[in-house]
Amino acid sequence: MKYMKIAALLLAGSFFLGACGGGRIKRNVQVNGIDVGGMSQSEALDTVRKRLDRLPLCVISPAGEFPLSIDYSDDAESVLKHAKKGQSYTVNVRRECVLLEQFADMVCLLNAKEGKDARLGFDADGFTYHPEENGVACDRDGLVKAVSRALKQGETRVSLVCREIKPAVTEELLRERTQLLAKFSTKFDASNAPRSHNIALAASRIAGTEIGSGETFSFNRRVGARTAENGFEEAAVIMDGEFVRGVGGGVCQASTTLFGAALRAGMKVEESHPHSLTVGYVAPSQDAMVSSYSDLKFTNPYPYPVYILSEITGGQVTFCIYGLPDGRQYEVESRVLFRLDPPSVKIVEGTQNRIVRQERAGLCSESYLAVYEAGQLVARTLVRRDTYACVQGIEERVPAPQTPEEILDGEI
Repeated sequence: MKYMKIAALLLAGSFFLGACGGGRIKRNVQVNGIDVGGMSQSEALDTVRKRLDRLPLCVISPAGEFPLSIDYSDDAESVLKHAKKGQSYTVNVRRECVLLEQFADMVCLLNAKEGKDARLGFDADGFTYHPEENGVACDRDGLVKAVSRALKQGETRVSLVCREIKPAVTEELLRERTQLLAKFSTKFDASNAPRSHNIALAASRIAGTEIGSGETFSFNRRVGARTAENGFEEAAVIMDGEFVRGVGGGVCQASTTLFGAALRAGMKVEESHPHSLTVGYVAPSQDAMVSSYSDLKFTNPYPYPVYILSEITGGQVTFCIYGLPDGRQYEVESRVLFRLDPPSVKIVEGTQNRIVRQERAGLCSESYLAVYEAGQLVARTLVRRDTYACVQGIEERVPAPQTPEEILDGEI
């Protein structure tokens, strides 16, 4: 009986020792190249995890590098729990990012950029171009997929895919829309100071004009009244078929020159008037007389604005019109239908022999707008048909001295 009790105690001790031994890793067990045999589960787990590679992940972008906040997990505890004597094992490390969607949004927000359209400046001095700024678009969905793949495959770097986006309005586009459509010049006597002043003043007030698509330009509205209060001086004007002094003389040469440029730029002329007499700076029916009751008006027929600049150089006034060409060329033609001879010169007595007023023939004329495409005439339309009055010449002559006989015959 005594020996049975001792045997029972020995068996119980053996069971206890076996149970305690089960809390340790079996001999000759290697995990990730580390010999953990004989270690307790907790010791082995701590040792293995200290040697595990916890690979970071960083997103590379134009705005900089952005490290990803990673949650690491592994199967080390399961491997150690089921490890068998003399075996080697590899612990798998898993990387996850719970807030990946929010991370991708943040990275794209810091890299994306709103583009800016190019801007056009225009005034009497000409054009200024402010270049566009390209926008940046990010492949946000592609970033989420790339990061997810990199986490699984153990990669440490991912690049954000970005691409430039050109805005709708570029400097190139603005330059295309501000090409020279037409340029027209006439000459004047620069030594005639008042007339030169009036031409230059009218031209300066037109320079810098922008006419929107479908808008109508009015010379009178833009230049203003031809009065001394409005800055104009007295010079020769045509009134009722006579050249007389009047405030604003010369302004009609500015309007005529602008009329020539407008026709050649393809503008739709709504109103123009001839002078009562022909003028020397353009062909018949190509003039444009303006006054308080007559105007020069034309409409921009193009889908984009047109722009007007002027230039005075010496004895020449020039108007330039800019816009987007329509591929056509516009030319202005004049044709004299018939001429009217002036009456005989009127002779008046005076103190010297001189021409008081030069005679001028009258005429009837037409002007046409010829339209060409690729050098071929596609249209020819009548612009105006006009009649210009003739002017009777006046000569002043000194009477011839009387002979003695004429003097005696005259005495009583």
